[in-house]
Amino acid sequence: MSSAKFRKVLLKLSGESLMGQKGFGIDPEMLKFFAEEIKKIHNIGVQVGIVIGGGNIFRGLAAEGQGIDRVTGDLMGMLATTINSLALQNAIEKAGVFSRLMSAIKMDEIAEPYIRRRAIRHLEKGRVVIFSAGTGHPYFSTDTAAALRAVEIGADVIMKGTRVDGVFDADPETNPEAIKFDGVSYLDVMNKNLRVMDMTAISLCQENSLPLYVFNMNVPGNLLRVVMGENIGTFVNHTGKK
Repeated sequence: MSSAKFRKVLLKLSGESLMGQKGFGIDPEMLKFFAEEIKKIHNIGVQVGIVIGGGNIFRGLAAEGQGIDRVTGDLMGMLATTINSLALQNAIEKAGVFSRLMSAIKMDEIAEPYIRRRAIRHLEKGRVVIFSAGTGHPYFSTDTAAALRAVEIGADVIMKGTRVDGVFDADPETNPEAIKFDGVSYLDVMNKNLRVMDMTAISLCQENSLPLYVFNMNVPGNLLRVVMGENIGTFVNHTGKK
C-alpha cells in the first residue's frame, strides 16, 4: 500500500463502457473485466468509490427528442444508472470483493440511502462503494455526481476510465492526427471545450482542488498503473502538471 500514489479514489465509468461490442445494454464480459481491474487496486488497500452512467440504457438528454420532458428523462436516466450499478456490484462480489450500493434516490429494497458518513465508514472497512442515481436531482450529469461524491468522501483523485488513452485536442477515434495532452489545467479544459467532463463537474473539481486522471480503462492493468503513479493518460489539475 505504501507504494500506491492514491489511497482513496473515485472511479467514473460511462454506461456505454458496459456495452462492450454490443450496441445496447450490458456485456457480461465487460462486467467481469471491470470487476477484476477494480479488484487489483482493492487488493493493495486502495479505498474505491464508483460512479457509473446509464447511457447504455437511457440518456436523459435524448429524452426530449422522444417527447419526454427533461425532468422525467433525467429521472429515467437515474434509474438506468441503478441498473448498471446493480450489475457491477454483482460482478464485483463474484470476484470476491465486498461492496455496498448506495442510492441518491430512496429505494430501500435495492440500495442503501446515500449518507456521507456511512459511505466513508464502508470505505474504511475495505468495501467498494458504488454510488447510483446520480445526485438525485435532474439537470445534473453523472460526471457532476462523481465530482460531488469524490469531494464528499475526501477522495485523492477522480479516475475517469474511457476507451481512449487520455485527453486529446480532437476525437482520436475519428481524427488520427489528434494530439494527446499529458497534463492540462481546469481552465484549459473549460476554455478549449475539451469535453473531459461537463462544466459543472470541472468547476467543482477546480473549486476543491480535486485532481482528475483520464485514462484508457479498456487496457488490462491500466487502473492499477494509474493508482501506482505511472505516467499514462492525462492529468487535470490547476497547473496541468503532476
